[in-house]
Amino acid sequence: MKIESSVVFLPCTDIGQTYHFYHEILKLPVFQKQSDNLYIFDTGYGYWGFCRYSDGRQPLSGPGGVCLSLNLESNEKVLQAYEILKDRCTVYKAPQKHPDFPVFSFFLLDPDGYLVEFQKIAG
Repeated sequence: MKIESSVVFLPCTDIGQTYHFYHEILKLPVFQKQSDNLYIFDTGYGYWGFCRYSDGRQPLSGPGGVCLSLNLESNEKVLQAYEILKDRCTVYKAPQKHPDFPVFSFFLLDPDGYLVEFQKIAG
């Protein structure tokens, strides 16, 4: 079996705010719009789909929720991304080295409270 790509689908409460955050602020390309309630964004190595589900499904965010990580090529690129984004959205944690893992990263919050991490994994 050869896997072509992957998509993670996540519930959101306001697809317009979600579109604005991921496309207009983070600059992720829209891979597909499947309806007025679903967008799929291209992260470069897979896809994140956000949907306002008709069954009232709630976001999987908050302290015990989902963290979405984007890997960058260097610590300098992490710092550059932080400088670009820090005044455009809610910063959860400023850039720092993780105390337990070989990771340098910062965290933002999307409109539904999902943690969005920009990181460089040391390798």
